[in-house]
Amino acid sequence: MLHWIWVLIIGGVIGLIAGAITHKGGSMNWIANIIAGLVGSSLGEALLGAWGPQVAGMAIVPSLLGAIILVILVSWIMTMLFGPRASE
Repeated sequence: MLHWIWVLIIGGVIGLIAGAITHKGGSMNWIANIIAGLVGSSLGEALLGAWGPQVAGMAIVPSLLGAIILVILVSWIMTMLFGPRASE
């Protein structure tokens, strides 16, 4: 049980950092940060492997890179669908 709480916290931090790096996370709430962090972690580890330091079973560097890719991709899709105001 405590492991899953730790995973959610680390996922939220990864999502928060990815949004801050891309300057596209201003409108993301804490649930979106957690989802971006967890999905980005899976994406990053699938594309880059699980190397580097690990916290809560997530490799930090590939997870952060995957979350950055995810935030940029979702922001681009939202801009294409709803215009430039949707991704702010």
